[in-house]
Amino acid sequence: MFANIGPWQLLIILVIVLAIFGTKKLRNMGSDLGGAVKGFRSAMNEAEETAEKIGDSSKDADFDTTPAEEPSKEKES
Repeated sequence: MFANIGPWQLLIILVIVLAIFGTKKLRNMGSDLGGAVKGFRSAMNEAEETAEKIGDSSKDADFDTTPAEEPSKEKES
């Protein structure tokens, strides 16, 4: 779809975008996007560190028996 776009077409698109939004608004949008990416990366790193701290020491759920298969204490009494 975009394989036929050359450098001249990209330059024309850039000029149109600059004319519509202006440099100040584009600069603000760029800094907002950069801040969002930075926040996303820090959240991902924090999640990885938390996962490493938890490690494999946590026990997974045991699905060998279900509550219906377990003997009831009321029936034994």
